Amino acid sequence: MKKLKFIVSLTTSDNDYQMEQAAAAEDAARRLGVEVQILYADNDAILQSQQLLKIIQSNTEAHPDGVIFEPVGGTAMPQVAKAAAAAGIGWVVLNREVEYISELRSTYKIPIFSISSDHEQIGRIQGNQISALLPSKSGAVLLIQGPADSLAARQRTSGMYEGKPADVQVKLMKANWTEASAYKAISSWLKLSTSQQALIDVIAAHDDSMAIGARKAFQELTDTQLRSRWLKVPFLGIDGVRKTGQAWVQQGLLHATIIVPTNTGKAIEILTQALNTGTLPAAKTLTVPKSFPEIEELSKKPIQRSLAAKTV
Repeated sequence: MKKLKFIVSLTTSDNDYQMEQAAAAEDAARRLGVEVQILYADNDAILQSQQLLKIIQSNTEAHPDGVIFEPVGGTAMPQVAKAAAAAGIGWVVLNREVEYISELRSTYKIPIFSISSDHEQIGRIQGNQISALLPSKSGAVLLIQGPADSLAARQRTSGMYEGKPADVQVKLMKANWTEASAYKAISSWLKLSTSQQALIDVIAAHDDSMAIGARKAFQELTDTQLRSRWLKVPFLGIDGVRKTGQAWVQQGLLHATIIVPTNTGKAIEILTQALNTGTLPAAKTLTVPKSFPEIEELSKKPIQRSLAAKTV
């Protein structure tokens, strides 16, 4: 039996969850005796498409047995997926709901499937965390979202609105899944006079790295009283990687996170089994997120309202 080779295409190397995705892929590859090549797209959908098309269309290098990728852009590259399937290359989409999978599965008898975090449930959990921290069920949240073309970001936002109390108001801000992008967004906002009057009770971000980037921006405020008050506001993140998100909660840098299981390892397991046995896996698998700490524990430590907004 030949040694299988898979391409794992991730969005960026500047994100703790994506690095954990890479580590999980490499661990699974060692355990299963397959070869993996990790690619990073630098949060550039065009670059990601070019990287994968170069491999799929190569006439000099042997084709991989499968491509496992987390899309950068909003489309999940249907034409690249079709090219891979036509070349007999298995295709696995991570963390995205993709309509074209059913069509490709009906045409090509090779493993084509998705494994995704349940992003709406992730958002609901974040909404429940907000509810637990605001016993009056009113207040205001600053939500640092992923990019506008990200379905995961939109679903996390939608779920958060479902989970939060109806009377909690939300101010939205965009960043790009990195610490640096959130730092830049918050730093720019803090230069506006309106930010000094903002009534914010909780700062929530769509991943832990953005929550930490936001916190760093507040730490650099020169007004010591204002800085102290902002840093007393709870910061919430998502991903819950043990060495970063969970550690930041334990260190008090974040108030809570949401553990989102990596899925590259599971993708490699399913793809390897499918190729070795000739059986086709289910079209879609969802992983199960959980709050860290548990919602019940958060509710025991409700926050004081509008710590960041008191007048100097």
